[in-house]
Parts: sequence; C-alpha cells; structure tokens
Amino acid sequence: MSVVVPAYNNARDVEATLRSILAQDYGDFEVVVADHSSSDGTNQILQQFAGDARVRVLEPTPTGGGALANWNRVSQHAHGELIKLVCGDDLLVPEALRLQVAAFDAHPGAVFVASRRNLVDAAGNELMKARGLAGLQGCMPGRDAALASILAGTNIFGEPCCVMMRRETLEQAGWWDGRFPYLIDQASYSNVMIRGDMVALPQVLASFRVSASQWSVRLMRQQAEQAIAFHESFSREHPGLATPAQVRRGNLKARMMAWARRLAYVWLRRRM
Repeated sequence: MSVVVPAYNNARDVEATLRSILAQDYGDFEVVVADHSSSDGTNQILQQFAGDARVRVLEPTPTGGGALANWNRVSQHAHGELIKLVCGDDLLVPEALRLQVAAFDAHPGAVFVASRRNLVDAAGNELMKARGLAGLQGCMPGRDAALASILAGTNIFGEPCCVMMRRETLEQAGWWDGRFPYLIDQASYSNVMIRGDMVALPQVLASFRVSASQWSVRLMRQQAEQAIAFHESFSREHPGLATPAQVRRGNLKARMMAWARRLAYVWLRRRM
C-alpha cells in the first residue's frame, strides 16, 4: 500500500509526520512525498528521508493549482493497491496501516475504510478525543455512508489521515475532487464510496492538527455554501441516493454545523 504526503509549508511538523508513518507496525508500504514549492524550507527537510528505501521524494510540485494539484500528483505516483493521504502536519498511530489493511482483507467489497481521530494543537497537545464517524460501525454500502454524511451536513469521515481507499477506485472516480475546495476530502470520499462498501473502524488511528486559519467567519460561510452545493450536485449525479427533503435537511444541518464549528474553534483557540 502507499502513503502519500502532499507537503506545503510544513517545515515545523513534517519530520514528525514522516516519522509517525515510518514507525508503522505494518511492513509492506511505500511513502510518496512532494513539497508544493513551499517557502519555509519544507523540501530541505524532506530530503533527509530520501535515503530510506521506503520513501520516494518527488521533485517539488510547481506553484499553483491549490491543494488539488499536489494531492493528485502524489496519489498518481503511488504504486500500491491501497492508498492513504496524510497531510504534512498530521500524525498516525503505529497500528494505523495494519488495522486498515486488515479491514480491506476482511471485506473484499470495501473501497473505503475510515477511523476516528484526535484533534491536537500546534504543539501536539490533545484538544479533543475520538472524533468522527457519527456512530457508523462496521461494513455497510458506501451509498448509505455517503448519504449519512449529507444528512449530517458535515464530513463525518474526518481528514484524509483517517481514511484509506483503493487506489484503482480513486482513479475511476477521477482522483481528488476539487470542485468544492473546502470539501475536497468529503466529495472525493463520496465519489469513491458510491462504487463499493465502506468500513467504519472504532479505533483512533490518527491525529489532526487544528489550524488558526480555520477560525474566520468568512471561511465558515464559504464552507456552508460549498457543502450545500456539494449536496445538491452529488444527489443530482446519483439519482435515488437522497430525496429532496433529505437534501434540504442536509443543507440546513450544513449551516448549523458551520456555526457549531465556528464556536468550537473559538473555544479551541482559547485553550491553545
């Protein structure tokens, strides 16, 4: 399997991220990492890992294209049957790959596996524990899981460090979906899940760093608007997935979740 790392201005954290990946208790994996023309020396730090046989450090991705450009680039360079994207400041627990690969082995029809995660601050201090999945458990049709996320009005699966996908299915889905930039993860997950089963694991297998850039009112409004646009687009593309009433319910929840997220970030900022 392949762990792909799209790094961007992660000089402070990317070494810890890569060490958490290389410390996995599962042996058969590669790491593909590329810096997106950072200005803080990220690429120089990545070169420290170039001597590890498990790691391929690509030439820096040219400036531009947003997150989509580097996410697609590292994913398309992956050789593994399974793929896991870990951003350059997140962390994995040592058993993350083993448990998620085992879920695919146990459920051959699965195309997507997700776990819960902890939220941490810039120093790695725990802020919130065991977040994600909104009560989903075990193996289920991916359509049902995608609908559950629409009804919740938010990405219940967490950031890419929480999930693993079949690379072939991600490719069939057109790689990462950048039409809704703030929902690049949820939209891409849904495009994958619609093609098979989803497995929800109860374990906490990753840590996601909360960023100060997530605290603006403008961002909150844009996230809600893009969530609503995604709900309506995805339901049109997949007739029968959601009723008009369910889409309206999801849209209302998206606005409510945007305000709840804003309040949560204010509280987290005070703690940090």
